[in-house]
Amino acid sequence: MKLLKNGKNILKPEVTNISEHGLWIFLNEKEYFLSFSEYPWFKDANISAITNIVLIHNHHLYWPQLDIDLSTEIFDNPEKYPLTYKKSFTNKSIKRVAKKAVAG
Repeated sequence: MKLLKNGKNILKPEVTNISEHGLWIFLNEKEYFLSFSEYPWFKDANISAITNIVLIHNHHLYWPQLDIDLSTEIFDNPEKYPLTYKKSFTNKSIKRVAKKAVAG
C-alpha cells in the first residue's frame, strides 16, 4: 500500500533541564548540553522563551522569541564552529557612533 501524503514531522526538541550552568536539549535520540558560558544568549532568557524551540529540517533549532538559530552540527562538532559573542550595542554606544558619523 502506498501512502498518498507524507506524515507530519513528530520530532520535537525538548528542553529537559535548565540549571545555573546551562540547559539540556533532547533531540533525535541525543541530549545536548548548552552551557551559559558558551551560549550566553540563554542565560537571562525566561523559561518560556528557552522552551519555545522550532525544529527546521531535523537539524536546525530556532528560538523565535530570542531570535537565535543554531544547527546541531555546532553541538556535534564544536571545534569546527568557534563561537563569538558580542554584546548588543547600548543606547550610549549608538549615540557615540552617530555623533562620530555626523562630525565625520
